[in-house]
Amino acid sequence: MNFYPTERIALFIDGANLHAAAKSLSFDIDYKRLLTLFRSKGQLVRALYYTALAEDQEYSSIRPLIDWLDYNGYTMVTKPTKEFVDAAGRRKIKGNMDIELAVDAMELADHLDHLVIFSGDGDFRSLVETLQHKGKRVSVVSTLSTNPPMVADELRRQADQFIDLASLQDEIGRDPADRAHREQRRRQEPEPLDEFEESDLIET
Repeated sequence: MNFYPTERIALFIDGANLHAAAKSLSFDIDYKRLLTLFRSKGQLVRALYYTALAEDQEYSSIRPLIDWLDYNGYTMVTKPTKEFVDAAGRRKIKGNMDIELAVDAMELADHLDHLVIFSGDGDFRSLVETLQHKGKRVSVVSTLSTNPPMVADELRRQADQFIDLASLQDEIGRDPADRAHREQRRRQEPEPLDEFEESDLIET
């Protein structure tokens, strides 16, 4: 990864997209290690995590993750999901956070040198281009190591730097043995809130 020690960095994490990418690579992200990694690369100004929540699921499986991240160095950006019925009569749930992420990136850009977007969504290509026109460096974190790739080709090409999530596994992945130990302990006794992490939860 190409970072400079004097750079002001911010992370913009599309929670659902990152969760899907990590799941497709069969590893769990340790968000504490992720924060430590990027703090070592430059001056980390902010780490924002975006996710949608079903209004009737205030205590859903993802709530412990949100609380944990909120108390451990992340800025949480959430909004309610919207339910609708498509043309075929199927019930669908919509929870896209692209607009929120793009607006925050543009607002914070003047205070940053390098923006890191954790998403493979091609809709962010225009955002990356606009940030570059403002003189900012933009890295995209997703993966090409799945079939099909999780990152849109136009987004990967636009970014100043593409970082394959698979290459970060040793640095931000959680030891599978730790999860097995935690699950065994959970069957024996209730687990306190600060023990919850993202691999135990399902992204909505």
